[in-house]
Amino acid sequence: LCSHIKLVEKNCCYSKQNIGNTAGQPLQFERPQSERENTTTGVGSPQHFRRDHWTVFIGLRCSDINELNLPKTCEIVFPDQDDLLNFKLIISPDEGFYKGGKFVFSFKVGQGYPHDPPKVKCETMVYHPNIDLEGNVCLNILREDWKPVLTVNSIIYGLQYLFLEPNPEDPLNKEAAEVLQTNRRLFEQNVQRSLRGGYVGATYFERCLK
Repeated sequence: LCSHIKLVEKNCCYSKQNIGNTAGQPLQFERPQSERENTTTGVGSPQHFRRDHWTVFIGLRCSDINELNLPKTCEIVFPDQDDLLNFKLIISPDEGFYKGGKFVFSFKVGQGYPHDPPKVKCETMVYHPNIDLEGNVCLNILREDWKPVLTVNSIIYGLQYLFLEPNPEDPLNKEAAEVLQTNRRLFEQNVQRSLRGGYVGATYFERCLK
């Protein structure tokens, strides 16, 4: 079982949209010139792959980009601006146990989207009941409760909620969940130790404060 988030997303239509990047400059989501040309290229060619890639992105764009409404604690980064199906989400909680931390998640949007959810991993090692030390995330809408009507925006809000309300009832890190259930003060101390960089038990956590 995983932490359960109930979210509803609006429908949207295809249009151009700007989103601010990490440098504060607008990132224009337009189809690259190379994608508008070479439309008769064979199946095995790089151009054909890029057209398939663009087809998936159109689905991502219609349901996600036009309606993307990031919380103030979240930021999206595209390491490769030519590849909009693979990106990073940075969450910097401003309240709760994890206030002051900076957590990076990778998103990979596959050919099955929106019928299949994106693949999401936490790249920051974190002491959390619902995120294990390998970066796997226990969130119901990433697994059994995913529906095509849901979007990347749904996942972002779900991940943000995990940092505000970690759920010890559906753990991936059972040790952290047990501490949260039995000794919240010790759990808070363990989280703070992990954020500053140090050992929690036998596990070393890299510093991840902003």
